[in-house]
Amino acid sequence: MDSNIKRHDYPHSARQEMADLVQSNVSRALDIGCHTGGFGEHLKSQRLIEVWGVEPDNKAAETARPLLDKVINHPFDQNADIPNQYFDVVIFNDVLEHLADPWSALILAKKKLRKNGQVIASLPNMLHINNLLHIIKDRDFQYEPWGVRDKTHLRFFTQKSANKMFVDCGYEVSLSKGINESWWQPSLTRRLAFKLLPKLLEETKYTQFAFVANPNRDD
Repeated sequence: MDSNIKRHDYPHSARQEMADLVQSNVSRALDIGCHTGGFGEHLKSQRLIEVWGVEPDNKAAETARPLLDKVINHPFDQNADIPNQYFDVVIFNDVLEHLADPWSALILAKKKLRKNGQVIASLPNMLHINNLLHIIKDRDFQYEPWGVRDKTHLRFFTQKSANKMFVDCGYEVSLSKGINESWWQPSLTRRLAFKLLPKLLEETKYTQFAFVANPNRDD
């Protein structure tokens, strides 16, 4: 993870839709790119759980430190002081798209997992309807402070390409679903399009996709 990425301006968020994917028997979680600790803080308010965070941004890491059990102010790489085979789940909430090499991060995550551990991740949806319309209508790709075209994103994914990334890294994807549905606007054309072409446009409704993936047992 690039330590030059300035993430401390992002919201301090609980991400309940992602917390719902953390199984009830999880006792140790590693939150990669934990930001200011909002997600881990929320998990710890719901259950008895040990949450470690990895955050390269100094300011965000200092904010997260009192909220989590341990915060490692370092990029997620081989040099980070993180034990192997220790965690039940490794979490990447809107993080992989910020990495030049998300494949290496997923491969490294497998080393940190205990037997039967999982990776949980969310990724922006390149095929979200607003993004598609921007590209088609404006013939442009304008970066923004937030969202699918966040100016700090280095990688862009569809649901299909994200699933392939997990498989290529030695995972079996057990869940792949759209989250944060956002497509409705007071537009007759848009309402008709989604009514007439529901299957074709289904994937375009979501700003993000969530994934749960298990390392292949023979890896």
